[in-house]
Amino acid sequence: MESPRERRIGSEAGPFVRPYALTGGRTRPQGIRLDLVTVLAATGAAADERARMSRDQRRLLDLCRTPSTLADLTSEMDLPLGVVQVLLADLHRQGLIAERPGAPLAARPDPLILKRVLDDLRAL
Repeated sequence: MESPRERRIGSEAGPFVRPYALTGGRTRPQGIRLDLVTVLAATGAAADERARMSRDQRRLLDLCRTPSTLADLTSEMDLPLGVVQVLLADLHRQGLIAERPGAPLAARPDPLILKRVLDDLRAL
């Protein structure tokens, strides 16, 4: 018979690691401002021999070989947003990833057009 804890979490859930254990107790990224649409890409720089990367950081670095947004990376990692932000900030500080510029303002659609489209969709 399953214990109450196993029933609540589920026996198939596997081991559970608290988010602060993945980030060394840090809760905020340092050195870079990341929002959900920030595009990040690997720089191709070699990792410092002295800096040890966690399995999650190695996976993030691998995912960043293709430029990806923070939202996409968080979804792929299946980790809380704050944890991914801290891990990415560590990689950024080591020079392993860089922020890619977004679309220039001139290339973005007019907000009034977007509002009209949204209003028309709601009217359907």
